[in-house]
Amino acid sequence: MTPASIIPFIHDLTFDDLPASVIQQAQRCLIDLIGTAAGGSMTDTARIICNHARRQFAVGTGRGARMLFDGRRVSAPGAALAGGMMIDSLDCHDGHVLTKGHVGVAVLPALLALIDSGDDVPDGKGFLTDIVLGYEIATRAGIALHSTACDYHSSGAWNALACAALGARHLRLSPDQTRQALGIAEYHGPRSQIMRVVDYPTMVKDGSGWGAMAGLSAAWLADDGFTGAPALTVEHADAAAVWEDLGTRWRIREQYFKAYPVCRWAQPAIEAALSLQRQHQIQAADIAQVEVSTFHEGTRLATCRPKTTDEAQYSLPFPVAAALVRGQVSAAEVTGGSLNDADILRLADAVCLIEDSRYNARFPAERWAHVTFQLHNGRRYTSEPAIARGNPENPLSSAELLAKYRLLSEPVLGFERAQAIDKGLNNLTSGDFAAFLDLLLSPAATSEK
Repeated sequence: MTPASIIPFIHDLTFDDLPASVIQQAQRCLIDLIGTAAGGSMTDTARIICNHARRQFAVGTGRGARMLFDGRRVSAPGAALAGGMMIDSLDCHDGHVLTKGHVGVAVLPALLALIDSGDDVPDGKGFLTDIVLGYEIATRAGIALHSTACDYHSSGAWNALACAALGARHLRLSPDQTRQALGIAEYHGPRSQIMRVVDYPTMVKDGSGWGAMAGLSAAWLADDGFTGAPALTVEHADAAAVWEDLGTRWRIREQYFKAYPVCRWAQPAIEAALSLQRQHQIQAADIAQVEVSTFHEGTRLATCRPKTTDEAQYSLPFPVAAALVRGQVSAAEVTGGSLNDADILRLADAVCLIEDSRYNARFPAERWAHVTFQLHNGRRYTSEPAIARGNPENPLSSAELLAKYRLLSEPVLGFERAQAIDKGLNNLTSGDFAAFLDLLLSPAATSEK
């Protein structure tokens, strides 16, 4: 598929083009993203970025857009920035193994900002179509970048192209303007070295908020006549094969969903540890040491005593210990007082990370780990190799996704609003989309700015 045929896909895709399974997957992605956003709205990152956007991205001309779960109006790029960082602040949103990153974290807030700042509010079918479009463009751009660039770049480096594509679609840009928008977005997208934040976790995370902002800005720049270098992830010959099946192979169906709000690389170890604990009915207090054998990137998540939620989410020892002590890893285990839990910290200090060449060979398409418990009484138990749950081949059930959404959203939004969002999402093809939009863009019930 050539760039000339990619551009019609951006502008001409309709709801009727989408298979039923693709529509269903888009709804699954949305409930997961919305729950993550609700939980993330309570983080320090969300508070800081929303206040920053309010001060630095004040509405100039036009009505601007409301920030996700905040309600205050800022410029549309500012709203996209804030929403992307809010979702990214709690590491439990969907992703794709070959992109080694995340699509929806930028696509959803960018799309909401486009819709809320414009005069033409789509119906639910149009909204779902746009979501699918964003996933198809971003996933392929991410695969293309990782296959053609030597460094491991953050998600914002490539999900910016999806936001530019959505901007081009909503602004009804010409084919040449759309090509320029993609080029601007790729050039301005944050090519951050992701392993830096793995080694030194901070609020910059995966760069997706910046990618959302850069992508939307690219569309408006192109509309004003600004030109951009050709997007190599789209136009370079080495990337051609990635785009050949656009519109026939639906990459949105390949997204994974996280069972736990921590880096995906830590999740195989959590699964292995919990499975071994259940199998032998081992109490956390009886464990003297936990040996985790996994792939190289997983061993880089080495923080044992995180001081912040960002460090906890980019740790492997801490969430493994939390899972063994509490039987779960939810937002509560990587925030607040849990970071000082003596039982969790004792066991986290006892985690030993071991790089396994067999698992290196299977990364990034597959992420594996196994664990060995050394008990205080001298006994040793070793698990079977484990892979993270939530991949297309071992998906989270609809009931598990809904339970995850409720666990994240209800403490923040309240039961009634969280339920109304779930109901509105299920009725997107026939319900009141404007009312659904208000549920997402009004302030969170417990938010304090």
